[in-house]
Amino acid sequence: MKKLIIVSAAFLIVFSSCTQKNKLVLTNSLAVDRADETIIIKRAEVEDKFGVVPEGFAPVLKLNGQNVPSQVDDLNADGKWDELVFTVNFKSAETLRLEVENVAVDQYPEFEKRTNVRLGIVQPDHSYLEVDQYMAPSCRDSFKIIAQGESVSWENDKMGFRNYFDCRNVKDLFGKLKPGLIIDKIHTPEIPDYHKLSDWGMDVLHCGSSTGSGGLALLEADSLYRLGSTDTYEYQKVIEGPVRSVFDLKYTGWHVADQNLSAVERISIYPGKYWFQSDVTVSGISGEKQLVMGIVTSKLTNSPVDFEANADYRSIATLDKQSLNNDELGMAVLLKKNEVTKVARTTDIDFYSLGYKTVDEKKFSNVISQMYYVAQKINPDVPARHYFFAVWGLENEKWKNVDNFKAYISAEANLLSNPIQIVN
Repeated sequence: MKKLIIVSAAFLIVFSSCTQKNKLVLTNSLAVDRADETIIIKRAEVEDKFGVVPEGFAPVLKLNGQNVPSQVDDLNADGKWDELVFTVNFKSAETLRLEVENVAVDQYPEFEKRTNVRLGIVQPDHSYLEVDQYMAPSCRDSFKIIAQGESVSWENDKMGFRNYFDCRNVKDLFGKLKPGLIIDKIHTPEIPDYHKLSDWGMDVLHCGSSTGSGGLALLEADSLYRLGSTDTYEYQKVIEGPVRSVFDLKYTGWHVADQNLSAVERISIYPGKYWFQSDVTVSGISGEKQLVMGIVTSKLTNSPVDFEANADYRSIATLDKQSLNNDELGMAVLLKKNEVTKVARTTDIDFYSLGYKTVDEKKFSNVISQMYYVAQKINPDVPARHYFFAVWGLENEKWKNVDNFKAYISAEANLLSNPIQIVN
């Protein structure tokens, strides 16, 4: 499935006598080092193997006496944790034995925060208040920016991402020059102008009227229908923590041809990766359809690439001097090979100049152009998964070479195809 493991009920855990702690044994089946493996175990599976976790307690893992970075996540907001999530490093073909013990939730260890999600809403004093849920403003009567950095933003220690919180609904990128979290500081006295190159990095992408860096559309009868200008558009934070952050973008009134659809995109981000995970569920469709993930091509001079990342996954990618800093920026979509239906490139026509004006203030047209895209088959009410990658040549010299970028994508695909095994 994916490198982030949902552990099945088939795993075996070593139990020792009642005088010793329970142990979870994990094995890297590949002869490669695996840094920042994030593993997810459902509560029911934890309790099935270790016994019921008392109310007010949660499991903590230790490796060689040291706490393993972890969190327990309440995904359905019922006040009880549903999943144990932890991040650990593996050497080539290594087996690790983690001690498992319960601690009081109010005494749960604190860990370095390596993921983050934020929607800040402008206040009368021009500050931004972080919210866990909010409805985006409509563009029908007027266009206004209410969000910090114009967007819902998410990040790990490698890259920052954002999705415009208005009818444009375009994805964009923050390039980083060093590890750390920055989106809380955007549009504050610490980072007043994120378009200017600073010691942390900058906004690196021009999106135009494409869907930007992995934005969504539906392909219907050879036409692309942007997931934008919907009747409603809602942000809902699910989890924010040191080793995983998750949020939902919810849409109703997505008008595609004669169809009135709704959609939910659940975005998850984990430490140490140049990608985020997206699970998209579309409702209201009849039968199989084609979901589109796009990459802007407005500054692209090199040819985009379409390649098999490994036996299970296929990727489309671009790499060129296409950042706003006029240096190398790479972007890619990775998805299961058997789910790909089409790879294509749109026209470069400027539809805004032809009168198709959605947001005058931004010279933005809802008609998609200047985009390279991959289409994925989807079915009603069934989540479809893809991964979006982004790398910046100014952060690391190796990202100036497309072969290095492709090699990284393929390496990540191999990790997804060969998850960490839990054994006895």
